[in-house]
Amino acid sequence: MGKTLVLTEKPSVARDIARVLGCKGKGEGCIMGQQYIITWALGHLVTLADPEAYDDRYKRWDMKDLPMLPEKMKLVIIKQSAKQFRNVHVLMKRDDVDNIVIATDAGREGELVARWIMAKAACKKPAKRLWISSQTDKAIREGFANLRPATEYDNLFHSAQARAEADWLVGINVTRALTCKFNAQLSAGRVQTPTLALIVKREEEIEKFIPKDYYSVRAYFDGFSGIYRDPKGNTRFSDPNFADKILGETKGSKGTIVSLQKDFKFKAPPAAYDLTELQRDANKKYGYSAKQTLSIMQSLYEYHKVLTYPRTDSRYIPQDVVPTLNERLKAVAFGPYRDAAWKLLRGKINTKYIVNDAKVTDHHAIIPTEESPDEQKMSREEKNIYDLVVRRFLAVLSEPYEYDEVKLTVRVGKHDFYARGTAVRSPGWKALYQNFTEDEEDDNPDDTAQNLPNLQQGQTVNVRDVRVLNGKTRPPARYTEATLLTAMENPTGQVEDKALRAVLASTSGLGTPATRADIIEKLFDNFSIERNGKEIRPTAKGRQLIRIVPEELRSAELTAKWEQRLQNISQGKENKQKFIGEMRTYATKLVGEVAKSEAVYHHENATKEKCPDCGKFLLEVNGKKGKMLVCPDRECGYRKGLSQTTNARCPNCMKRMELRGEGEKRLFVCKCGYREKLSDFNKRHEDAGAGKYDVANYMKKQEKEQKNDAYNPFADLLKKWNE
Repeated sequence: MGKTLVLTEKPSVARDIARVLGCKGKGEGCIMGQQYIITWALGHLVTLADPEAYDDRYKRWDMKDLPMLPEKMKLVIIKQSAKQFRNVHVLMKRDDVDNIVIATDAGREGELVARWIMAKAACKKPAKRLWISSQTDKAIREGFANLRPATEYDNLFHSAQARAEADWLVGINVTRALTCKFNAQLSAGRVQTPTLALIVKREEEIEKFIPKDYYSVRAYFDGFSGIYRDPKGNTRFSDPNFADKILGETKGSKGTIVSLQKDFKFKAPPAAYDLTELQRDANKKYGYSAKQTLSIMQSLYEYHKVLTYPRTDSRYIPQDVVPTLNERLKAVAFGPYRDAAWKLLRGKINTKYIVNDAKVTDHHAIIPTEESPDEQKMSREEKNIYDLVVRRFLAVLSEPYEYDEVKLTVRVGKHDFYARGTAVRSPGWKALYQNFTEDEEDDNPDDTAQNLPNLQQGQTVNVRDVRVLNGKTRPPARYTEATLLTAMENPTGQVEDKALRAVLASTSGLGTPATRADIIEKLFDNFSIERNGKEIRPTAKGRQLIRIVPEELRSAELTAKWEQRLQNISQGKENKQKFIGEMRTYATKLVGEVAKSEAVYHHENATKEKCPDCGKFLLEVNGKKGKMLVCPDRECGYRKGLSQTTNARCPNCMKRMELRGEGEKRLFVCKCGYREKLSDFNKRHEDAGAGKYDVANYMKKQEKEQKNDAYNPFADLLKKWNE
């Protein structure tokens, strides 16, 4: 009997599957067993070829060579992982290997990883598909007991391939056209460009915003307060004299409660996490970037095996997962979750808010697995993300939050003041968040809820004080990663067509849960956007790019159209080749628009320092770790660090310090004014007990971070086109 070759996406997954299948023998790039051989990719081993692979003239970036429209897209082996591809190739060609099990991530991109490897290896052996949502032993065993023919996923592969080829045709051609036309390192794509457009538009709205003064009147009664509303329901007024008039007519008076309404309310628990919602909350609560959260989730999924598949856009589970809920609850019945978990286990679990087969796509919501974590092996960041998921899981299985809402009107003379309050009947799911602050926005910030004393309609109350409160209207807030993820998930404001809006609403919006973090990072890396604390702002480069890029690429409408058709391809309703043919025509059109453009691009961040390699004036940019000088010439690529934010703490104010300068002249500088030479810093740490080895290690780490920050988008531009 021949062997089965199992192809996974990562070595960690391969080790898990090998353990479950009883494979213990070590091989070259694989784990051997009697029946199975387990091997792995390293993410993608194969990708679409760079333009140079089709014609030597494409080695030079020249507008006259555009558009580049290969007759047939070529696949190439990624150099960094070529050794592992050779290992997989040899295994696929072995005479004793009869069939393949595709065990890459269960989704569109995972399908692409496996099929491209098989295509490049010319492997035509029978294949089956492993489709699982968690990496627990139980899930793996059940998955292998229910393998499906790989042919059932052919259309999913065709959809993934169409997406990759279309992004190559449009993204590379437009990027080369922009770079050649404006002699600047510019890049564009169907997802990154409309995402940048969102940020630029918000900045323009902020700049155009003119703040206006407003006034409101608040009266303070016996144990509660109320806001004045005029007969039209307004609580804010532009005329300060009007507010003073209300104050004069009500201060020192008595009021009567002319209406009091008490209503029973309940608030259902929030839905379970998908990746985007988890990234949002992690950014709000802990300041983690979207990419950082995804990385932590991958570790909790693959290494610790305590959470389910992270790259999901569903917030529900199917009915067939319900029988596993008891085991999952037992797995989290420890520490701060013990009481809540056992309360659910002893009673009837409420699945009303978590089960919805119709809303489960490739993978269900992120929930705990049936395995308890070893907290000693988890980092602080992993514990934080695990805590978010477990609390949300327990919350969605709990009963609603029940309370009485009281609304009342106090009439003082002829003026009405409104107040509202709540009285909790049952905390329900909110008991899990008693020590957490909620980031809920009130529809009317002037009408805040409060704890009200026992009041009756018709009751007379004393007016203890009346105050005129002055405020200013605020511009819209800049995006944070949390709010940008929300905007990417639901970018319908960029789309006028109702049908396309519906497509965006029913799919994942701009990008997918798996790719949004990389899209945001790409915009940081090519210096189109920058951080100011948690806020995200466009750079001068980003603003100009949106002005000169073809208009169609600025809107999410293009993604909506593509997703609609890619869905059709995955469902067998449309032919992949027809779609790609139209993308070739579309790429030609976009290149023509760039070539005819009369726009002008200016390097607004140019310095007076010349590049030592090519002589052009260097540009000053804000990288993720500090300031840098970069050469504007795409072919030169010179860059030099000016300063970097370090983990070294100021001895005066304990804030992080910047490291400036080069060589022996490097200097630590703090915002509070403290300055310290690097040599003095090293000596101080040695005197404090840190040896030279420790200090050297620390400095190497800082230098490595700075090198990682010195990202050249053009060096990486053609490696992988994921939207």
